[in-house]
Parts: sequence; C-alpha cells; structure tokens
Amino acid sequence: MKPVLLSLLVSLATASAGDWPNWRGPRFDGSSDEASLPTKADPASALWKVAMPGPAASSPIVAAGKVFITTTDEKEKSLLGICFDAVSGKELWRKSIGSGFSADERSNYANPSPATDGKTVIFHFATGDTAAFDFSGKELWKRNMQKDYGTYAIQWTPASSPVITDGLAIFQVLQRNSAFEFGGQKKGNPDGPNDSYLLALDTATGKEVWKSIRPSDAAAESLESFSTPMPWSSESRRELLVTGGDCVSGHDLKSGRELWRSVSWNPEKIGHWRLVPGPIAGDGIILACAPKRAPVYAFKAGATGTVSLDDTAWISSKDHGTEDVSSDVSTPLFYKGRFYVVNSDRKSVCCVEPKSGKLLWEHRVEGGTKIESSPVAGAGRIYFQDMRANLTIMDAADQPKVVFSGPMGEGPEQKDVRSSIALADGRLYIRTASHLYCIGSKP
Repeated sequence: MKPVLLSLLVSLATASAGDWPNWRGPRFDGSSDEASLPTKADPASALWKVAMPGPAASSPIVAAGKVFITTTDEKEKSLLGICFDAVSGKELWRKSIGSGFSADERSNYANPSPATDGKTVIFHFATGDTAAFDFSGKELWKRNMQKDYGTYAIQWTPASSPVITDGLAIFQVLQRNSAFEFGGQKKGNPDGPNDSYLLALDTATGKEVWKSIRPSDAAAESLESFSTPMPWSSESRRELLVTGGDCVSGHDLKSGRELWRSVSWNPEKIGHWRLVPGPIAGDGIILACAPKRAPVYAFKAGATGTVSLDDTAWISSKDHGTEDVSSDVSTPLFYKGRFYVVNSDRKSVCCVEPKSGKLLWEHRVEGGTKIESSPVAGAGRIYFQDMRANLTIMDAADQPKVVFSGPMGEGPEQKDVRSSIALADGRLYIRTASHLYCIGSKP
C-alpha cells in the first residue's frame, strides 16, 4: 500500500464510517458513504428536534453517537458548545466558551462549525475563543486565538472552521495586512504585524505545532477569506488546500510549507473580492471558486511552484458553455466522480465533469431565496437548504431530478439560514434559525 494512501486511511479511521466529523464530512468534500438516507423531511415527524438558544451559521457534526454544535445564546450573550445524544436528542452537556453575540448585522460569532477526531471535539468562535473537550464534556484545553496571535484584521465576522487531521487541529486566518476601522470598530493590530497565517495545534494539548505565514499581493478586503481549508491526498502527497487572497495554494500538512500557488485571478486588484467558498478536490482536479460571479478554476493536482491560469485544466466561461458555473458563497461538493457547484445568487446547481469541465446539467431551484449553505451528498442524493430553511433533495444522476422540496421551519425567524446538513447513521441533522432537527429513524 502506498504511504500516502495509508496515511489517509489512518487519518480517516479515527472516526467511524457513520460519522460526520466536520462541516464537510468524513472526506472534507461534502460526501458520505451512507447507503440509506431519508428521501423527504417533514419537521412534524422528525425523530427529534431541539430549540437552539440563539441563531448561528455553524453546522452540526456527528461522531460516536453524539451531535456537537456551536451556537450563540442570544439572551445571555454567550457562546456555547453543546453535545446531544444523536438518537434521542437529549442534551448531554453544554459549555460556555466565550461571551458576546455579534459584531455586525450580517452574522454572529458562532459562524465556525466544530470538528472532531472521534475522541476530542474542538469548538471555535469568531471571537478567537477556542476550547477542546473529550466526549464526556471534560475540558482538555482552552485558548483565545486573538489574544495569542493578534486581533483579526477582517471586515466582517470571521467564519473559517477548524479541521482536524493527522493529530493536528488546523486554523486559517487570511486577513488584511494592515489595521483599519469599519463600522466604528478597530480591526487588526495598529502596531502590526497583520500577517495572514495557517496554524496547526496539537489536538490533544492545544500547543502550537507549526505556524505558516501565507502572504498575498491582493488589495484591501480581497485579502480576507471566510473559507475553510481542505486536507487532501493525491497519489503523490498529503496537502492542505487554501483559498483566499485572490488565489489557491497547497501546503505541506506536516509543516505548513507552501508547495504551490496559483497566480491571482484578480489582476485588476479589485478590492472587495472577499472569499467565502472553500476549495474542493477530486479525480485529480482541485477546484477553486473566485467570488462575485467570477469563474471557477480547475487546477491539476501535483503542481509545484507558481501555477499560471494558462496551466489550468479548465476555467468556467461563456466560451466553455459554463458561464453559470460559479459560487459566491457555497463550497462545492465532490461526489461519485462529479463536482456539484451551487450558484448562490442564481439558485442553481451545476453538475460538472471534473477533468474536462463539461457541464452535464444545471438545475434552477424554483421559489425560495438565496442559497448560502453548501451541498452534501450520500445514498445517491444531494441535500441543501436555502436561507429560509427550505430543504431540497436531488438525485445525483445523469439528469437533474428533485425528489423532495419543502420547508424545515416556518415564521419570520427562519432567515439567514446558512448551515449545511450533516449525514450520519442513516439520518439527517438539519439546523435552522431556531431549531436543530434529526430526520430519520431510530437504529
């Protein structure tokens, strides 16, 4: 067995086959090996539902029969990590990890989702408050990233989630290179430095293993990224894929050292191209979405040094017949040899062949509102919800087919829903603005 493949199998084996250990699932690409999942979702007949103490954009994760979630407590203005029993919905424990609610009107401090390796769960918040617990709720370590590494120079509320792999908890902070003021708030360190960086902590102890500066020549807000990095293995190596600062880069997982980087997709130096969708990889192709209706870029795996846009496998474009393959917010999905790209504003799903970039089909989602959750897939189907908690289930097939569409919640409180769905043990775990639902049946 090849060493790289063995490393990947060891890493994935820390969580069981039915787990959903981070917001993009067991392979960090939105896909699951679940063989049977619900084909419809009626909130009235949910296995269980629990009211959330406050709204959040974070997604639930599932491991070892437990559901973990980060959330605000809107009344108490605190930031919580909560653990539920996955089958009964019984709350097992909750921990107050930080204080505050929001810094702006668009989101709150509970944007990042938890992550686990099957033994330790890490809760991280946009305030920098970060804590690790074992599954019984015992605190293992706690620290504040802004106190330890500097105030974030990010205009809107940070949203990047931690990822856990190879014994490392990895955090991404892509920010402006100088302090500034926005909405009456001071951002960044006035005395510097304000470097963008990748940080790896020992999952068990919280101690720094490596920190890697990730520079960029982007301008102003375009330096900022709200994306989550993606650990990925090709036949030749293990690497961490990172998008932001008008480019995509690959980094050695053991050291954070940069292996390769694309040239800028923003040569005009437009200053408001903050990035939200994260990278995705599959079938030898690494996909990166530029923001604001800009193209999707497909890079060949295994690159070193600087990669020009002329060396891409393909770029979505009108000439290519793929001008609508774009995402401003949702991270794409890789499932059964195909990419699925949700165009947030267009409310469409595009199914794309990885190596050629051929558009196999596009489906426009009727009704509803903008989609900012990221699609997930299992049991041959694709799942996502819009910002009003309307759930869509589609077949992952040669032709687009919707098998279910319906609301997961009602009332004016169902707004700004950005959470993605967790698939685990034959069940769907769906967070709306007001509740966490479990759709499925008891084992």
